[in-house]
Amino acid sequence: MLLEYIEPVFRPPSEAISPILQVTNGCSWNNCTFCDMYTEPQKKFRPKTLQDIEQELQLIEKSGQRYRRIFLADGDAMSLSFKRLHGIMSLINKYLPDTQRVSSYCLPRNLLNKTEDELFQLQTMGLTLMYVGCETGDDLLLEKVRKGETFESSLAALTKIKNARMKSSVMILNGLGGTTYSQQHAVNSARLMNAAQPDYLATLVVTFYHGEQRFQKAFDGEFHALKPTELFAEMKTLLQHLELDKTIFRSDHASNYLILKGILGRDKERLLLQVQNAINDQSSANLREEWQRSL
Repeated sequence: MLLEYIEPVFRPPSEAISPILQVTNGCSWNNCTFCDMYTEPQKKFRPKTLQDIEQELQLIEKSGQRYRRIFLADGDAMSLSFKRLHGIMSLINKYLPDTQRVSSYCLPRNLLNKTEDELFQLQTMGLTLMYVGCETGDDLLLEKVRKGETFESSLAALTKIKNARMKSSVMILNGLGGTTYSQQHAVNSARLMNAAQPDYLATLVVTFYHGEQRFQKAFDGEFHALKPTELFAEMKTLLQHLELDKTIFRSDHASNYLILKGILGRDKERLLLQVQNAINDQSSANLREEWQRSL
């Protein structure tokens, strides 16, 4: 099976073995100052036609391989209209009937023009998981990094996902506020998660693979990146303020120094102990080396 992609293509770690169906190219927003994923000239946002998508699904079908999961790329397939998404899901059901889960990245704003009933229809067709990059629950930081969202818009989207019986996997960026805003970033991110109660929660460390210039400009030069011990202290604050019932928590992305896995709130005390041990003695905390931290 050989599908043609407009590179680069990204997917969540949990979709490592899922076929990637590139239903759009690039990101419909693409203004976040911390993100360089879709800034290359060839990544200008453009939806793919249903005809092209059908041809790719036919290729997958002809390969004879059976897949349980499919990931819709690029940055935000949910920017597509309900009608277009319904058409895509109909094609997936037609050509890959064994598929049990279809997932997509999701910007909160792109659920504004979709009703809960429409999302539920997509859920019944197999589109059951949304990866939502909330990044932070702090409104000041959201403005500084030009996310185009607020605490309330993020919560509204996560609530709509839950009411449509879809699952949500939320990303929070450890270190996003630097030293100046670390405390409020952690506390308000926990406040957002407590209100939303997502199915999955993951933390990534904010990383600038192409330099900090664009990001620093939005902070007026006042951004000072957290050192590993400071990242752990911020994580400790986040965990202390999280009051989750049964959220699967992961801090195992390649950007993280410290790998954490558990269920919140069942494993909260154990995770806090791991973080405290890393703060007290990095040499014995089994941390990733710098060369191991990459996309």
